[in-house]
Formats: sequence, C-alpha cells, structure tokens
Amino acid sequence: MVTFVDRVTLHLRAGKGGNGCVSVRREKFKPLAGPDGGNGGHGGDVVLVADPQVTTLLSYHHSPHRTAGNGGFGMGDNRSGAAGDSIELPVPVGTVVKDAEGHTLADLVTPGTRFVAAPGGQGGLGNAALANPKRKAPGFALLGTPGWEGDLQLELKTVADVALVGFPSAGKSSLIAAISAARPKIADYPFTTLHPNLGVVQAGETRFTVADVPGLIEGASEGKGLGLEFLRHVERCTALVHVLDCATLEPGRDPLSDLDVILDELANYPVPEGQTPLLERPQLVALNKVDVPEAKDLADLVRPDLEARGYRVFEISTVSHEGLRQLTFALGDIVARHRAEQAAAPVPERIVIRPHGSERDFEIRVEGGTYGNVYRILGDKPVRWVQQTDFQNEEAVGFLADRLEKLGVEDELFRAGAEAGSTVVIGPGDGIVFDWHPSLSSAAELMTAPRGTDPRLDLNQRRTTSQRRERYHDRMDAKAEARAELEAERLADGGWDDAAWEDDEQS
Repeated sequence: MVTFVDRVTLHLRAGKGGNGCVSVRREKFKPLAGPDGGNGGHGGDVVLVADPQVTTLLSYHHSPHRTAGNGGFGMGDNRSGAAGDSIELPVPVGTVVKDAEGHTLADLVTPGTRFVAAPGGQGGLGNAALANPKRKAPGFALLGTPGWEGDLQLELKTVADVALVGFPSAGKSSLIAAISAARPKIADYPFTTLHPNLGVVQAGETRFTVADVPGLIEGASEGKGLGLEFLRHVERCTALVHVLDCATLEPGRDPLSDLDVILDELANYPVPEGQTPLLERPQLVALNKVDVPEAKDLADLVRPDLEARGYRVFEISTVSHEGLRQLTFALGDIVARHRAEQAAAPVPERIVIRPHGSERDFEIRVEGGTYGNVYRILGDKPVRWVQQTDFQNEEAVGFLADRLEKLGVEDELFRAGAEAGSTVVIGPGDGIVFDWHPSLSSAAELMTAPRGTDPRLDLNQRRTTSQRRERYHDRMDAKAEARAELEAERLADGGWDDAAWEDDEQS
C-alpha cells in the first residue's frame, strides 16, 4: 500500500463568477425609477497552504481533482450574488509548485505560506453599476468570467537539517531510529526504505531534524535505482552524513569505494540556481556496524585515509549505540553555527510586486487564412471583455464595441491593414470570430433607443410603423406619377375614345 507520495499532478478548477442582473426599480407613481440590478459574486479560489503537520502528498494522489465554488448571480434591489467558496489545500513544507510545462511557480518553504494556484472568475457587473450620466438606464449586464482551470505539478523536497546518504542496507534507517523517535521500516534486504523518513534529534540545547534518504547506487543521478527520485530531498539539507557499511558481504565493496560512488552521484546531481552545491556543504562520515569484530577492524583500517581527505570520522553502532552521542553533538554544532550565520546575515529585501498597466494592453497578430488574412486580438482585457458580453443583447454588443474602440483596437486594426469585412478573432484558439465593421464608432451614449438595443447594429429586421407609412406613401406617389404619364400620352395622340380609355384603365 502506498503511504508516501512526493510528486503528484493536480487537476484544479476555480469557481466561475456569477452574472450581473438587469433590473429596474419600480415604486408607486414611478414605474421606471432607475436600474437596481446587483453584481454577481466572484468565484472561489484554490489555495495551497504550507502546513507543517502534513508530510506527504498522498491525499492528492488518491483524489487529484479539486473544484472551488461558483459565485452567485446578482439580483434586483441592488443585491449582489454570494461569493463562491474557496478551498485551501494543505501541502507539506518544502513543496514546489510547477505548471504543466515544468516551470516553477512557487516554492513553499516557510510554514503558513499561501499560494493561489487557481484564481476564481470575476463576477459580472449589474446594470446599476454600469449606469452613468450618459447611459442612465442600461438594458444589459456583464456576465461572470470562468475561473482558472488546468493542471499543476506538486513536487515535495524534504526540509531537514541533516541528510543521511549511503548505499542500500548501510544502516541509515537503523541510525535514524537510534537517534530519534522515528520508527522506519528496517530489514536486511536492499531498498527496504522506499521513502524519506524524518526524525527529530535533541543534542544538548540544539534540536534539529534528520532525513533518511533512500539508498543510492552507482548511476542514481542518471535515473538508476531509486536515487534519482529521492536525491532532491537532499537539496535543502545543511549537512550530509555518509553512512558507510563496514560489515558488507558483497564482493568488490568497501567503505572507500562506496564513498567514492556516493560522492560522484552527489557531484553529478544539479541543484537549483542560488543553492550551495551538495559537495560544498559540511560532510561527516559515519562508519557503521562497528559492533561486528571484522567491521571494527575495517573501520580502524580506513579511518586514516578518510581523515586524510579532510572528513570527520565517527565509528558508530546502531545496536550498541557506540559513538552516537558524539555524532549527534557534532551535527548539532554544525546546525547551530549555520543557524547563527543565517541570523547574522542581512535580511533580504522583501520583493513587493505592484502590478501596473502596460503601454499596450493587447496585441494584434496577422494570420494567413484560406479566404484572406485573419486578425487575431490577444490580451487580458479584450479576452475578459468578450467573456463578459452577452451576445444575445444588442446593447451589450455595442458596449463591447465601445470598450474596444476606447482601448485603441480599431486604430491598430487600421494600421495592421484590416478593411471593412475582415475576419477578426479575439482570444487564442478558436476565440470569438466576427466580421469587423469600423463604422461602429463610440457614440452609444448619444443615441436614443429602447433599452437592450443599439441602433448601430441594426440586427432587428422588423419595420417600424413610420417605415411602413413612408413606404406606403412612396407607393401611392409612384402610382399617381404613372397615371399622369398615361394621361399625357393620351392627350399627345389626339385623345383616346372613352371605351378604349376605360378598357385600358381596367387592364
């Protein structure tokens, strides 16, 4: 049964924003007392929170799909819709958040750090919020925008002060069980440990955490064995302890050759930019299993060579607890000095990002098409405005045209070579496709038309009473002119007899 997971893919969907409301207040003696449509509620966010009480990503391995609540619709009487419920996902401290392409978005190394992984959609404005001195009674409202939806990768890198590294069955799990309250699985076969184990060690007044990293083998940095999967758990450690097995029965192995292999794998593993390379960090050597007589003799033999390389060597036994106190106090000193150096170091200036409007909020790309050029408009504002537009409402479409014109879209289309009738697409992919007509100038506020209509669009083909009356008068005038022409021809020919004239009239 899987009990530890350090890499998962989350499928997130934030909540959708609620639509705004179109409503008109009605009072006694005032059937149309002004717009009072409320705004829609914002959609809920999906937030990742670094929680020290969480040690694995197992829960997200079993249920990777997470969805936040949608915002409520606006209502009349200036009542706004309820905001969607946000969800908080606790993750272990040290979790790295990446997008689907593998780019790092956040590194949650501090307890309590929050990261909005999927922002919710914006609620649409009601017609009361859209009213202004020129558009006093809007007959439309804005729609809510959809929330962010996509996949994120979570990768756990254990946060510990000391990392125990070494070959499989070198005694790392036994060591962490002997110096802390951790109880990892211990057996006499390779790769018993399938996930990092954490233990808390108290050495005098210093308390620090130790991570038992699963066994490394030659070629681990290239993907062999389990080493590549768990080498990343060494990245955040202050010091390394090389646990060398002095009682191994495998032919061709000895503490010095094992150490050379481990050092080569650590040197080949790239650490993120800005972090100290693994081999430049404090390192200690623990010669394990000295309770075995042959192992004790081998430890005495290789100790001078290890000390000649500059390592502090400790002969330990996890069975008899020999040398464990000296090892833990040496590690405590290293951790205490490192913490003191960090406390004395100047605190880096906190970076505060203040978004500001760019010089251009959109761009236009000219793409070749089967029937001519296609002009694609890309940008957060145009795409969001299209999502907020109800295309079944003429006034809403006219409002969108006004917003795009004020943003400078029409001028840029002219510069790009667009003509009347050119195909314009707003947004990536399929987007919203329409035929561009530059005659739609920003003058909706100066036009008088029923609510919910825009006379510039002329989408309603039904003739009005005045149009039918005008056409009837034109038809009557045409008939009168035809009779006058016939009368003129009769008089020019000397006149027709009355019977012929009556026959002609009947025909």
